Amino acid sequence: MPDPIRLAMIGEGAIADIHMRALSELGAKVPLLVYGKAEDGEDFAARWGIDRVSGTYHDALASEVDGLVIASPSGMHAEQALMAVAAGKHALVEIPVGLTLADCEALAAAGTDHPVVMACHTRRFSPAHRWVKAEIEAGRFTLQHLVAETFFFRRENLNMAGKPRSWVDSLLWHHAAHTIDLFIWLTGDEEPHIIAQAGPDHPELGIPMDVTIGLKAGAGSMAGALLTLSMSFNNRGPFGGFYRYIGDTGTYHVFRDELGDHERSPLLLKGEAFLDQDRAFLAAIRGDSAPAPTPADVLPAMRIIDEIDRMFAS
Repeated sequence: MPDPIRLAMIGEGAIADIHMRALSELGAKVPLLVYGKAEDGEDFAARWGIDRVSGTYHDALASEVDGLVIASPSGMHAEQALMAVAAGKHALVEIPVGLTLADCEALAAAGTDHPVVMACHTRRFSPAHRWVKAEIEAGRFTLQHLVAETFFFRRENLNMAGKPRSWVDSLLWHHAAHTIDLFIWLTGDEEPHIIAQAGPDHPELGIPMDVTIGLKAGAGSMAGALLTLSMSFNNRGPFGGFYRYIGDTGTYHVFRDELGDHERSPLLLKGEAFLDQDRAFLAAIRGDSAPAPTPADVLPAMRIIDEIDRMFAS
């Protein structure tokens, strides 16, 4: 039996917890944590049985691990991933892969199969969204309108576990990236028509707290399909990403990995998005499959986000 893949976890926040649960179930080893805050890092390492902790990213690059899971603050993702590539380390990069188009393009240009670089566009691994894509590809469902809602309550700078952040999350570069990439992945149109608007910036966080985005596919078999995306950090609940697929043969509701019909009766599916995503990363490291999605695969979504960002600034 081959030796388990050894990874360093970069970051000790809520999303790193989710990766640790998946990697533990998949049999990967995480002997090293690189933390942002020492106290939180020690607690994280104790909870997951990680032997070594460090506050220095270069320790991960110099270690004998096979790869890195980059779950650090968003603004560090691109630089740390580029450093991993230069050091010959495989990298699974949390969303967003960059906070500027230049960073995203640099990582897309550097990312190759050796070392493996994958982007955590986790919606592509959800069994519910994959089921819809399979129905589209089989000709059994034509998407007419994807209505998506991303709702949180974040008027203070806290993460999903309610702990203080040292950085500010972004509705556009982070949360919209999930759904814009999903729409491109489903329709195949990398240059849809765009409309977008943003509400007022938060006086302290400096980001728009409410955003609406509309896309319309103009090419290929899905021409005319619409995306309506509504996002808020002002919503008091319920929280998360909610998707309504309206098509020619039915309407389907998706929340996380759960799929329901128009009456919200569940359709049972196999799989779990984070588990399947991290499994794909390990398989790519072993050479059993090609890495997907790569930073280059998600670059069309990041180009749209950059265009929307410039619309907001004008």
